[in-house]
Amino acid sequence: MKRILDRYIFREIALTWLGVTMILLMILLTNQFARVLGDVAKGKLPKNAAFDVIGLSAAQYLTVLVPIGLFLAVMLALGRLYRDSEMPAMMACRVGPSGIYRPLLWLLVPLALGVAWLSIEGTPLALTKIDRISAEARREADLASIEPGRFTVIGPERAVVYGESISAEGHMEKVFMERRVDGDGVEVVVARRGEQRDSEDPNTRMLVLHEGRRYEGVPGQPDFRVVEFLEHGIPYRLPSLQPADPRPRAMTFSQLRASSEPQHVAERQWRLSVPISTVLLALLAVPLARSRPREGRYGRIAIGLLVFIIYFNLLSASKAWTEEAAISPTLGLWWVHGCVLLFTALLLALQNGWHRRILR
Repeated sequence: MKRILDRYIFREIALTWLGVTMILLMILLTNQFARVLGDVAKGKLPKNAAFDVIGLSAAQYLTVLVPIGLFLAVMLALGRLYRDSEMPAMMACRVGPSGIYRPLLWLLVPLALGVAWLSIEGTPLALTKIDRISAEARREADLASIEPGRFTVIGPERAVVYGESISAEGHMEKVFMERRVDGDGVEVVVARRGEQRDSEDPNTRMLVLHEGRRYEGVPGQPDFRVVEFLEHGIPYRLPSLQPADPRPRAMTFSQLRASSEPQHVAERQWRLSVPISTVLLALLAVPLARSRPREGRYGRIAIGLLVFIIYFNLLSASKAWTEEAAISPTLGLWWVHGCVLLFTALLLALQNGWHRRILR
């Protein structure tokens, strides 16, 4: 009898979790797909990397969607059982909280382990790969990606390049280029045509201009230098593939663990908080979903969403306070989990009469 009920409760929760999570994921990925297409249209991402970025973004979204999806799934599934009077019938057969938590753990344990890996290793790895794809796209950008008749900024030096037309081979016609040199100095080049060439340094490329003039000087001063040329090569550096100072979200867990800076401590605790919150929200959903027969399947969802919002807002605030060293790293985000665990225990005690036994 217990096995039948366990499988029944597990199936209800698992199917509901799958549906809720997939719906939320599709909504987020639709918005991300529109942003990625915009970046591809602007030349910030190569076309063949669009689906890679969307897939990596899905891994990041799942870190948040799995906890809230499981929380809502437990409340929706148990809410239906209470509404249809199935749960009171199970309770009459001596199915208590342990009879609900037992099948829930079959789903909770693998999901918590999966979220732990995503939070600690998967999401930072996805962020690093997305940053690398963007950096590679910037490095591989050539003159063929410049739109004719529009001013385009290239290279870390932020040089402005304009070409009236661009051939299929990537040669620009009637070229204008402006860039800053030596502090306040400005260099302006006007040429009949231009092309891009690789140099011996893999981190540097050459913009080679033909048949033009170069103007050098400081704006507002009359001593400009004018040089006519048949061929003029202008080097510009490519963006680095490795950021000089990676953001905490993209750092590995071992790097965070070796640092005692408040920002790194807060990020480390946040990554550990995601699987912990997955477990606590699943445990909390069981007493929150308890309702009277025929009360309605969605009667407690508003309360559950309010609790979830308060929980994650407190975690976000505690992370910010830890980053600013406003609270002790020892306290950090752990006090929020402690409050939620205490609240869950209190609800279970009140609903199951455990407090009367303690008082006796």
